[in-house]
Amino acid sequence: MNEEILINITPQETRVALIQQAAVQELQIERTRQRGIVGNIYLAKVVRVLPGMQSAFIEMGLERTAFMHVADIAQQNQQTQIEKVLYEGQTLIVQVLKDPLGTKGARLTTQISIAGRNLVYLPQSQKESSNEPYIGVSQRIENQDERDAIKARIAGLLPSNQTGGIIVRTIAQDATDAELTLDLHYLKTTWETILASVNQKTAPALLFQDLSLAERVLRDLASDKTMQIRVDSAENFERLNRFAETYTPNLVGKLTLHRGERALFDLFDVDAEINKALGRRVDLKSGGYLMIDQTESMTTIDVNTGSYVGARNLDDTVFKTNLEAAQAIARQLRLRNLGGIIIIDFIDMLTREHQEAVLSELKRNLERDHARSTVSQFSALGLVEMTRKRTRESLAHILCEPCATCSGKGEIKTAQTICYEILREIVREHRQFNPREFRIVASPDVIDLFLEEENQFLAMLGDFVAKPIRLQAEGSFKQEQYDIVLS
Repeated sequence: MNEEILINITPQETRVALIQQAAVQELQIERTRQRGIVGNIYLAKVVRVLPGMQSAFIEMGLERTAFMHVADIAQQNQQTQIEKVLYEGQTLIVQVLKDPLGTKGARLTTQISIAGRNLVYLPQSQKESSNEPYIGVSQRIENQDERDAIKARIAGLLPSNQTGGIIVRTIAQDATDAELTLDLHYLKTTWETILASVNQKTAPALLFQDLSLAERVLRDLASDKTMQIRVDSAENFERLNRFAETYTPNLVGKLTLHRGERALFDLFDVDAEINKALGRRVDLKSGGYLMIDQTESMTTIDVNTGSYVGARNLDDTVFKTNLEAAQAIARQLRLRNLGGIIIIDFIDMLTREHQEAVLSELKRNLERDHARSTVSQFSALGLVEMTRKRTRESLAHILCEPCATCSGKGEIKTAQTICYEILREIVREHRQFNPREFRIVASPDVIDLFLEEENQFLAMLGDFVAKPIRLQAEGSFKQEQYDIVLS
């Protein structure tokens, strides 16, 4: 499969597009201002030890001192007292667990971990009973035979002088020995670079910054299938080349600098695909379409035939639409980065054979996805339930915010509904207070309705309360916003 990666880098953000079969399959976006410091490793200094709280304040060169609890100190047990292992002025290698928030400083640990694509390296971890490296396996790999098999594979790939521990990530199940070896090389080189910089710097100092999106692409996204990685910034092209030479040497020859007259993302209409991926409706080539709704708890996808009528009969139309929808759904999940629980409402099919064929098509297309997923059989209600691992925020959550008018509901009350709410509110106010007059301040559309269609009801209410009711249009008000001013 012809696969390439486009990396568009500007001072404000980095955007990455994965192209397969000349179409955008995945999008990743990282805003410069939104990058935190979680995962960063610092050479820091203890400034204060608090025995009563079993914690310490650590200076790491940020605006506020950071915080570390005794439980976050490597190789300590529950009985360890922090004042026996830390002292003021002590220099430590620490890693950020939580970003600073408000008036709180960052939370730190000395239990360093460095993440690779398939593995996580724990430099200080060893088996308690021996000097052998510790190898742990993700809890998501539940089958004991599979856990034993992957541990044996990793043990066979480790050099004889290996120190520290290894955690096997879920994705490692599908990795080749070559990919795992590259991961081990990256992790070892990263830790050696950190240790070397300790001797060259004075606390507080940054030793290792968690990888940027562009660097994570070289570590996590690019593979043997990737034919080319295009970068549109000369400065960043050189930086990524240096990174690849040290950590991912197999990708050096695939990095190219884009110098064309057309913008890099224009080559595959990536910006147009981004705009489409932010909409609810996805049109299929046959004339059918998908409706995708993302909520806090799950994502629902509804398949419709639309204008497609088929060449033979209704069953044929439904089957072909569902097959095309299965392909489109797999792509949209990647493109929008939708995770968690996903419910798919395919068009009802009469035969079990058609259902199995559609499920098979969906699973086949999901095999290209870097995020792991599980797909169930059709339920009694004709729904397919599936899950997809959440790897990062969805595209909509990164690029969009709730509508200021509807507050994320997707719809607003009609002007007529607001008019009637106002009339009822005036009755309430009339029973509690005795103003000289009422003034309705509302959006122009609501005021126009009072002046026209609802004028009779407003006049009747005026007679009922025996007070003047005046109208004031406020252009800055949204349709559901209004005030009743008593004077």
